[in-house]
Amino acid sequence: MSLREMTVGTGAGLDTADMVLNIGPQHPSTHGVLRLKLTLDGERVVSCEPIVGYMHRGAEKLFEVRDYRQIIMLANRHDWLSAFSNELGVVLAVERLMGIEVPERATWLRMALAELNRVLNHLMFLGSYPLEIGAITPMFYAFRERETLQAVMEEVSGGRIHYMFNRVGGLKEEIPAGWTKRARQAVAAVRRRMPDIDNVIRRNDIFMARTVGVGVLSAADAAAYGASGPVARASGLDFDVRRDEPYLFYDQIDVPVVTRTSGDCHARFEVLLEQVLVSLDLIDECLDRVDRTGGPVNVRLPKVVKAPEGHTYAWTENPLGVNGYYLVSRGEKTPWRLKLRTASYANVQALATLIPGCLVPDLIAILGSMFFVVGDIDK
Repeated sequence: MSLREMTVGTGAGLDTADMVLNIGPQHPSTHGVLRLKLTLDGERVVSCEPIVGYMHRGAEKLFEVRDYRQIIMLANRHDWLSAFSNELGVVLAVERLMGIEVPERATWLRMALAELNRVLNHLMFLGSYPLEIGAITPMFYAFRERETLQAVMEEVSGGRIHYMFNRVGGLKEEIPAGWTKRARQAVAAVRRRMPDIDNVIRRNDIFMARTVGVGVLSAADAAAYGASGPVARASGLDFDVRRDEPYLFYDQIDVPVVTRTSGDCHARFEVLLEQVLVSLDLIDECLDRVDRTGGPVNVRLPKVVKAPEGHTYAWTENPLGVNGYYLVSRGEKTPWRLKLRTASYANVQALATLIPGCLVPDLIAILGSMFFVVGDIDK
């Protein structure tokens, strides 16, 4: 006969036992298939174990049997809300190993499109997070703004989610005539309407009751878990690759970094909201540079792209945090190894520290505020 171990306590004259509860592997607030193994004492969480791997995509092994052009398509998909930024990291790694100098116009365009992608990512979470804790209106506002910017991205790349616009050596093709003007108009429209989201939710009494002081992540814990992006900056970890380890032409412009110190759910939401406004300003600046810069948007490459023997690491400030590609080449047309470091994988580990001690109703508020995509975890 198998024995079942239970932790028994007494309270108010009643015998109680800790209960093990599984959240997932299917749940509407997990942005994919994630499982949390919780130990509960009544309504209070005693311990939390995030269990990943339910939608393992095998991206790293697939990279090894694809050439450098094909890899871009796969890299689009591990964080499906940050597709342009994902593919940018891959081409940066290959370009560094091959010693390719990308045309100036292509670099400014890459920056404009990367920031557009950042805003699209953040708008998704600014809509879905309040929805998870009962507020439906921000979702409508967020998708209105997303649609405005999606039209701009679709016009330039042909894609709405998986853009496939980066190429080793630059971009797929020149942008359509008049695109920068239409992009500026879209950015101006979104900037003008962003207060709609801000006013309806940021100081909402119910939203604040559910988020202020809930799910506090200290700067020390954020650093220990390797957290990055909005999650880490809301805890006071003042780090942004664009400013501190510049790539592309980020060293030529001022990149304001939004931080908070409280590290709670509300701080994470505020950082996301304010980063949208920062990115909208950066987009305008990059578009101005594009208009002032002529020349090609890519370099001529051989029919078969082979990276020379060696290794390199390219990291970028993706919308959800630091994304890195460690590329090892043996001189073939496919990488010998392409290791992927994703933001979501590090960020979600912090749930083991954040959730114990909270009540079950706070669980969803904390989970949604960590801003992860499960494809980015189960890479």
